[in-house]
Amino acid sequence: MTSKFITQVTLKMASYLDVAQLDKLKNVLLDCLSGMHLEVVSENDKLEDAVSNAEYLARFISAKRVEGCSEKTLRYYSVTITRLLSTIKHSVAVVTTDDLRSYLSNYEQERKCSKNNIDNIRRILSTFFSWLEDESYIIKSPVRRIRKIKTSKTVKETYTDEALEIMRDKCRCLRDLAIIDLLASTGMRVGELVRLNRDDIDFENRECVVLGKGNKERPVYFDARTKIHLKNYLASRNDSNQALFVSLVHPYNRLEISGVEIRLRKLGRELGINKVHPHKFRRTLATKAIDKGMPIEQVQRLLGHAQIDTTMQYAMVNQNNVKISHRKFIG
Repeated sequence: MTSKFITQVTLKMASYLDVAQLDKLKNVLLDCLSGMHLEVVSENDKLEDAVSNAEYLARFISAKRVEGCSEKTLRYYSVTITRLLSTIKHSVAVVTTDDLRSYLSNYEQERKCSKNNIDNIRRILSTFFSWLEDESYIIKSPVRRIRKIKTSKTVKETYTDEALEIMRDKCRCLRDLAIIDLLASTGMRVGELVRLNRDDIDFENRECVVLGKGNKERPVYFDARTKIHLKNYLASRNDSNQALFVSLVHPYNRLEISGVEIRLRKLGRELGINKVHPHKFRRTLATKAIDKGMPIEQVQRLLGHAQIDTTMQYAMVNQNNVKISHRKFIG
């Protein structure tokens, strides 16, 4: 009850005091009320106490759904935050920075997970508690003092020009060849690819509009080879499904993400190419674009990233180009 009382006092004083002053007020109240047991409970206290952690989470998920987050992202949010709440037990209104640091530390040790995983959890908790702060459910997010966790940066693989050509040459299916070319030339996400319809494709201008994360539309562009292979594939079909890519057997349903992933993995195993998956085409395009001098801001627009930092994580600049640039500009 003491913690709840302090939280309510600081909430009411939030519009009059800055963060440092609120922290000081909280410490003074903690000191003065230490050891005391407060019996007086107002109707407002009862109303506020009625809001459970589950209700806070439900409101957060609803807000993020309205903002346009995908169902996959919402599930990730829900699972991660539920796991925290089931461990900490008490109300999110009184969760402290120390609570969260202890939780993250124990989680890492118990599950033997990577620093990248822990930082992903930190970011989700930061989003949740920042939302609670914005909605005035809490005074200040306890995640503010938890800095970004240092992670090891691994250079993720991209396809070589030879690997791409081998996949094209050995691909015996017109549909799969069109998929490979479209992914390689546009850099679109696999989820964006499977949502495309036939009439979304503008063959004259060699472009199409995809629906990306957050239900944001953006144009992407493909090359002449992709245009030819797409036309060949569509001409070979005898179904009436409006989906751009469909299954190979009746009833020719729209191809799903898992279907694309399975086909590409199978092709990679047959050809002895390491880690063939849809996302690798996206990373390959970003890397090539930056290597060849495309401004990073344009690559960001091409890939549909909200933050340029995300684009930089996709693109691994060729070390040979770094060496050439060093000789050109410095040596």
